[in-house]
Amino acid sequence: MGRFRDALAGPGVTAIAEVKRRSPSAGDLRPDAHPAELAASFAGAGAAAVSILVDERFAGSIDDLRAARQATEIPLLGKGFFRRVEDLEALRAAGADAVLLLLRDLDDREARALMDAARHLGLDSLVEAHDADELRRAVKLGADPIGINARDLTSFEIDLRTQLELVAGAPRDRVVVAESGISNRAQVLRAELAGADTILVGSTLMRAPEPAVALRHLVSRPVVKVCGLTREEDVAAAADAGADLAGFILARESPRRAPGVLPVPETMLSVAVLVGELEPADADLVQLYGRVDGHRSRDGVVFHRGEQVASVVDLPWQERDPTHLERARRASGRVVLAGRLGPENVGEAVEAVRPWAVDAASQLESAPGVKDHERVRAFVRAARC
Repeated sequence: MGRFRDALAGPGVTAIAEVKRRSPSAGDLRPDAHPAELAASFAGAGAAAVSILVDERFAGSIDDLRAARQATEIPLLGKGFFRRVEDLEALRAAGADAVLLLLRDLDDREARALMDAARHLGLDSLVEAHDADELRRAVKLGADPIGINARDLTSFEIDLRTQLELVAGAPRDRVVVAESGISNRAQVLRAELAGADTILVGSTLMRAPEPAVALRHLVSRPVVKVCGLTREEDVAAAADAGADLAGFILARESPRRAPGVLPVPETMLSVAVLVGELEPADADLVQLYGRVDGHRSRDGVVFHRGEQVASVVDLPWQERDPTHLERARRASGRVVLAGRLGPENVGEAVEAVRPWAVDAASQLESAPGVKDHERVRAFVRAARC
């Protein structure tokens, strides 16, 4: 595999930031976009790779690829509608590291021939599917990476639900890219938890006042969870502050027991917090603790659609432990750091542990189950600094 594919396979969810001046479905996005400036700024913001539209229907050209290559060393994807080996040769000569191949436009013989040609030229192939049949074809062709596009290129309609189902069904030994339709952090989280290694995002960045800042916001970690929510007004305050996860404790012994999983806006995911047994819950995620001496166990696990996706490193019930951060630092996989976190100490904890997510409840309250909105805002700000 080439350096494009290897860059996407980095730890955590990675991003391909796209440079495009216009879209056939949305019209002008950023007509004055400078590929060199954007590519360099995206690299500085943490992009794993940059996608350059070279098709005139997107107001792009091969010169845009050349300009981006002169401005950055990170991998570049040449994006367009390619059917000829000569197209691939031109991309490689202009500095591309990878080419997009659309199975919508290619039969298996054509796709295999272009993949072989790309390999001979030193290009990776991002083979794109948008339905179950095309995903099956991509897998059979040995494609790696595989792109799953949420946009139907005929109707231009976005279907994120079907995209996530396809992502979840893709082989785990391939790099999977969730393409199109991503506009907020919650959608990035959904793609990541479904199994995507990478997101490709273009229109959202091109519409942003500062595209590199928008990219950094979409993929930065840690994820921020405000837990112990019992009131709709507190959910709204957490969402307004920029929290990613809304936690609802359903354990009977908790003074922060919620009446149920309350509605959350599309910018957040809901988390049902259980103690004892894993039970069905109307939530995006389930956070489960064991039960010890009538209370929750020290640590827990997070499930998504019945599959464990993260571990929770917490403090003992109503106790402290000076080794807490060291324990969390040694943990592997996605780590949710919890345990008396608040605005005053979360920054230090993030710096020490580098967790996937941080989780706070009691330190953000004016009373059990009642959130102090200013402390919620301060916590989210401190976690992201």
